[in-house]
Amino acid sequence: MGDTRNILLVVAIVLAIFIPYQLFIVEPMMAEQRAAQEAAVEAEEGEAATDTPSAFGGEEAPAALGGFTSREDALGRSERIAIRTPALEGSIALTGARFDDLRLLRYDVAVGSDEPVTLLSPQGTRGGHYAVDGWTGAAGAPSGLPGPSTPWQAVGNTTLTPTSPVTLEHVAGDLTFRRVISVDEDYLFTVTDTVTNNGADAVSLSRFGVVRQEGIPEDITNFFILHEGPIGVAGGSLMDRKYNRLERDGSMERTGAGGWMGITSKYWLTAVAPSDDGEIRARFEARQSGGRTIFESSYVRTADTIAAGSSVTSVSHVYAGSKSVPILQRYQDEQGIPRLDMAVDWGNFWFFTRPFFWLLNTFYQWTGNFGVAILLLTVLIKIPLFPLNNRAFASMAKMRAVGPKMTEIRERFAADKQRQSQEMMELYKREKINPLAGCLPILPQIPIFFALYKTVFISLEARHAPFFGWIQDLSAPDPTSLWNLFGLLPYSVDGWWLLGDYQLGVWPILMGLTMWAQQSLNPPPPDPMQRRIFAFLPIVFTFILSPFAAALVIYWTWNNFLTILQQYVIMRRHGTYTEVDKIAARLHSRVTGKPVPEFALPGAAPGLTPAAAKPANDVKPAKGTAKDAKASPPPVDVTEQVESSVPEADAPAPKPATPGRRTTSNPAAKKPKGARKTPAKKPAAKRPGTRRTPPAKPEGEG
Repeated sequence: MGDTRNILLVVAIVLAIFIPYQLFIVEPMMAEQRAAQEAAVEAEEGEAATDTPSAFGGEEAPAALGGFTSREDALGRSERIAIRTPALEGSIALTGARFDDLRLLRYDVAVGSDEPVTLLSPQGTRGGHYAVDGWTGAAGAPSGLPGPSTPWQAVGNTTLTPTSPVTLEHVAGDLTFRRVISVDEDYLFTVTDTVTNNGADAVSLSRFGVVRQEGIPEDITNFFILHEGPIGVAGGSLMDRKYNRLERDGSMERTGAGGWMGITSKYWLTAVAPSDDGEIRARFEARQSGGRTIFESSYVRTADTIAAGSSVTSVSHVYAGSKSVPILQRYQDEQGIPRLDMAVDWGNFWFFTRPFFWLLNTFYQWTGNFGVAILLLTVLIKIPLFPLNNRAFASMAKMRAVGPKMTEIRERFAADKQRQSQEMMELYKREKINPLAGCLPILPQIPIFFALYKTVFISLEARHAPFFGWIQDLSAPDPTSLWNLFGLLPYSVDGWWLLGDYQLGVWPILMGLTMWAQQSLNPPPPDPMQRRIFAFLPIVFTFILSPFAAALVIYWTWNNFLTILQQYVIMRRHGTYTEVDKIAARLHSRVTGKPVPEFALPGAAPGLTPAAAKPANDVKPAKGTAKDAKASPPPVDVTEQVESSVPEADAPAPKPATPGRRTTSNPAAKKPKGARKTPAKKPAAKRPGTRRTPPAKPEGEG
């Protein structure tokens, strides 16, 4: 009862941590946070708006917008410049020249949907997200410098395309700003400002760029291996902060030569960058405004001095699009934006993840199926790791083979742990086994497989990519469900409490089965409680991985299958039978009607196959045992003779019993020491052919 109670306790703890985490912790926290923000906005609704100062001047506070605003109403607040490119559709607000309305035409919201992904949204909308490029000055600079709320005037063309840039103008005191915005066929906007000083004194101005996110996005992945939030590069060094940490810490700042600053999600990036490697001050900030948390990622260049009657031209960039690695690397090389591809979260094992990503995309171009590319990459990585796996699995095979002997030693010396350890070490020496040999070769492989796992996780190409059969989106969970027999029953379990998030599709179940099969090939833990816990782990991981993207579950299943195949071949070469052999032997016996082999019987200890088995008695007899055996051979078990199907004349002579060892086949081991000197039973001696030599006669008989 104690073991059962402990097992139930462990199961309850595991389920309480992993399964309800998303439902009862993350989602309620986000719901409470959104409710608190909305309540604060509603409480301040109707009050006079107060400009919230920032590093780039005051602007209209979100509270003045009267809570969350519909996208249509927010877009109607300002005159706009339309954006039309093969990849983008949206508009630029003339108020602040904000990039706040953008949709990605190459990516749909869902499989089979014609609605494009919305990347940028105006201020005041739910999840407002936008970028601003402007100027700030030191003391003595004129007011009205271009900022987030500055009114611009369009000059000439009002539709931005790759072949037709637009021109904007703004006047602040004696300064005239003329802005030309152009865009390519992908995701890069180029903002060229010409500032003319019509005054009598020189003026010092600094160019800035800022990306803002109002509140934590509702579609955040919120996974520990993925960065989502402010990110940037300053002076060649990467800097990033997740939303929660930035909100807790307040701000982060760094200076350096050149760089870029932005905010990223799993697949999308909005960033601002100067066009040269001048000194910049990069900053992350989280501040409260109108009951909302405003996250900012910004840079400010060193000041440019504009002499009286002269002009200066400055160029900057705004990137708004997908984190396609080839496109990011092209802008990095052609436009000189340093380390822009670091917007992709390569992780700590980037030296593995980057080449894996290149190989994965190469296989994808060859096969046209991202799922097949995952399978090929996993096989390719397994090849150079084969020697390490071979050594590890060979050691596991030896450990499994001596499992019965180890169990026997534990039972014999259960009360003497020191003697037990000594006997174990002697056993390892005789069998030439290193207990750590099975673990050490696996350690270098851990970062490799984690990097491969992350490569699959961050790949944009997996989004809405089909595999085979029912998998039409490798970035989404397996759509089938055990609860409606994988679609055979006419109802859906979407939205069901608890079961809706853990539908247990076909691929998660296959992953659990392969995990169980892989565990069955390894030596079982000596402790019964550990064995029960390990036996339950495949079920736990099946539930844990059920909500994961299908690409990750397919990779995990395929990797398990290759490991099982390799480990099984190696163990069979060493003559070790496995649980797979047991199951196969039982099925064969059931089909053919033949008896089940001894090694496949329920409860049989793991070890060598009968063909490769070694004598079980490896303990050397004590001194004097052989002499006693010659003087008085052990008696024969009559029952064993009758039941044996092999003639006793062909059987080898029985070995003397080892002192201190009790076996069922040697009755002498069950009797007192004096029983060894009694003569053999006469009925057994009279049987013809029972021994090759007659028993020795006691002295004095003639």
